[in-house]
Amino acid sequence: MQIPSKYDASQVESKWYEYWMKHHFFHSEPDEREPYTIVIPPPNVTGILHMGHMLNNTIQDVLIRRARLQGKNACWVPGTDHASIATEAKVVAKLKEQGIDKNNLSREEFLKHAWDWTHEYGGVILEQLKKLGCSCDWDRTKFTMDDDMSEAVIKVFVDLYNKGLIYRGYRMVNWDPEAKTTLSDEEVIYEERQGLLYYIKYQVEGTNDALTIATTRPETIFGDTAICINPNDDRFKHLKGKKAIVPICNRVIPIIEDDYVDVEFGTGCLKVTPAHDENDKVLGEKHQLQVIDIFNDNATLNSFGLHYEGKDRFLVRKEIQKELEEKEHLVKTENYLNKVGTSERTKAVIEPRLSDQWFLKMEDLVKPAIKAVLEDGDVKLFPKKFENTYRHWMENIRDWNISRQLLWGQQIPAYYYGDGKEDFVVAETIEQALTLAKQKTNNQQLTTNNLIQDTDALDTWFSSWLWPISVFDGIRYPENKDIQYYYPTNDLVTGPDILFFWVARMIIAGYEYRDEKPFQNVYLTGLVRDKQRRKMSKSLGNSPDALKLIEEFGADGVRVGLLLSSAAGNDLLFDEALCQQGKGFANKIWNAFRLIQGWEVADIEQPKSSKIAIDWFEAKFQETLLTIEDHFSKYRISDALMETYKLIWNDFCSWFLEMIKPEYQKPIDKTTYQAAIAILENNLKILHPFMPFLTEDIWQYISERTPKEALIISKWPKSVNYNKALISEFDFASEVVSGIRNIRKEKNIPFKDAIQFSVINNENVTSTFDEVIVKLGNIESINYTTQAIEGALTFRVKSNEYFIPMAGAIDIETEIKKLTEELNYTEGFLKSVQNKLSNERFVAGAPEQVITNERNKEADALAKIETIKASLQSLK
Repeated sequence: MQIPSKYDASQVESKWYEYWMKHHFFHSEPDEREPYTIVIPPPNVTGILHMGHMLNNTIQDVLIRRARLQGKNACWVPGTDHASIATEAKVVAKLKEQGIDKNNLSREEFLKHAWDWTHEYGGVILEQLKKLGCSCDWDRTKFTMDDDMSEAVIKVFVDLYNKGLIYRGYRMVNWDPEAKTTLSDEEVIYEERQGLLYYIKYQVEGTNDALTIATTRPETIFGDTAICINPNDDRFKHLKGKKAIVPICNRVIPIIEDDYVDVEFGTGCLKVTPAHDENDKVLGEKHQLQVIDIFNDNATLNSFGLHYEGKDRFLVRKEIQKELEEKEHLVKTENYLNKVGTSERTKAVIEPRLSDQWFLKMEDLVKPAIKAVLEDGDVKLFPKKFENTYRHWMENIRDWNISRQLLWGQQIPAYYYGDGKEDFVVAETIEQALTLAKQKTNNQQLTTNNLIQDTDALDTWFSSWLWPISVFDGIRYPENKDIQYYYPTNDLVTGPDILFFWVARMIIAGYEYRDEKPFQNVYLTGLVRDKQRRKMSKSLGNSPDALKLIEEFGADGVRVGLLLSSAAGNDLLFDEALCQQGKGFANKIWNAFRLIQGWEVADIEQPKSSKIAIDWFEAKFQETLLTIEDHFSKYRISDALMETYKLIWNDFCSWFLEMIKPEYQKPIDKTTYQAAIAILENNLKILHPFMPFLTEDIWQYISERTPKEALIISKWPKSVNYNKALISEFDFASEVVSGIRNIRKEKNIPFKDAIQFSVINNENVTSTFDEVIVKLGNIESINYTTQAIEGALTFRVKSNEYFIPMAGAIDIETEIKKLTEELNYTEGFLKSVQNKLSNERFVAGAPEQVITNERNKEADALAKIETIKASLQSLK
């Protein structure tokens, strides 16, 4: 086969991806092999590939490809999430462009638009993952709104309701006025914001007296239904039993007493707005106060806001300040740092609002999930530090608000048969609901026309918490062969930002519905930041286009670049230069392969230097393999890549190929050539999970292969015993070679000129690598001596002294000057080390290893001084 002179990723990647797909290498079915399963964290169906996805899915693909090479039945299930809030917002925006108002559509009409949008734009991200090389089982692709997935969600809702764990409650909820839906407590992000504390004066009815309250939200005075004072506060005893008048709206409200009021905060008088504050709601219920909701669902004021009706709450805050000043109700304002709840999804400021919602009781459900992670270690978190975050969330859990005022999502399976709040039944189908409603009412005349389904949809997380079970249809058919074989899955790779939203809830669902963990290990990746440590975002313009990166550097280059990104805590600092490094690495391997393929092979005797080179590299490979395996076991994926990178770049390309390379225009022996190919193939196997396209391409060029012999399904190298001594002996020999090369370079001695070489072997180094040193240094022979060679250039490796006689003329004066400078520096260094070692406090307090290191430095410096002095002596 004609091998191209350059590696062209754009030509190679689509070719091999199609080949892998054509031969169903990604597809998995239950069989007798050990399963290895990953379920993808389903990206939003609205999403496009960003750097976080790239990192997360590269890691998953590395793990799945390695498992496949290890002979496991690797199954990586892909899919997308219906993302209620995000998708509905996009559909509403598209309808708006077409002049259509969502509120003028029936549920069915809106859902048709949503499905049309999903079919047109959804799944783009999955196609993009293919460009990255992701080897998902595409035949198993799932969507959280697929019929079978939705059926599982409804089944679980009904089951939990029947267990008494789901209930309907009138509660203060987090209202997102932009998405126009409630949010769970976990979807609210609290931010510190600078605001104002407004001191407002209320007239006491029938008197000339006034009282002052302090509030951060003056616009909510329209919802005030009481003023509360502490019964033990002597300042306000004269107000007991009286009434106050709310400014602007002039509503007369009672002055009530409750020791809830903090006498130290503000003025000691508290305005009570039960519809818009959790604590005020509690007070309102206790004192049976009126509840006045002053907001529309988009956080504009309703008719209770009088002349401010239809205006946004923040605009009203500014305008009401002026009106209160004009009417002499505003006493003063003060700067105030306030914690403000914002929507994780839309960033809108959350509005506390009273509403009928569906809740899931969490107190008992979380217990097995706490035990699994924090006590039994059945589910392991990597890095382990996230266990503290997990503990905090799980031990402070509140009931989960699972209803959303949205149309896109699974509709809550509650059916109302009357006008009362409790006149409903919960069932999987309307037919089952009718049967239950007839039983409940004793009214056999009821028909499905009398039933009205709850209009709310379920929280998106209520479908994705079932993901590891539902993708294998384990809710509907708990005994099916897929769920029995693939569950529990092995590894989950995701971000720490959804440790609670998704990971913890999957663990909860796993124990509730399978009585078993959903996965063994959770690898929490960091955020991808730019090299200035800033979070990547569109507004900063620092988030590269993922597909353009692949176009420029190749998928393998980008994968390597991402994994080589330096760690900053748990985050990664991404730099495009690392993708260039990845591309450079691909070119280095390609050129190494072309070098080997370019050699003429002959049936001649194998040189000793080649035999020892092969023995050494095989030992080095085994040592590296053990290190790589250790890194993988601890989810140190970047470290595993770095070890592989160093083995191939340094040990294989820079040393091994030089050691076996035949002389110019001469052939290589067959034995060495075959060994070099076998070594290259092993290198390709351990590199394949990281750089799948390049490695498969080279693998297929090495020889004609059938699909059954493809690299993607070949065998991961086995660990065997290896000669550790060979590795340390080579490390020594490589320093000798470097010493020879340095002298050649410094003295401009051409490599084609063979040189004499002598050694005083104080270290008793074996002669194992002598042939290699002779070849790589181009020396005539190695002469072992006990005497220093006069008039020779010298260098040391540990206590061994090496001599290269100077055959030609050299500038003696320059050489003496250079050696004298080096001697002065080394003597100064020795003095600083000896000062440390003569310091009793240092020796008494320092760890043993530190003392040993200092003593080694002293010995090396003494040996070096001796060598320099000998060299100077020989030149004088």
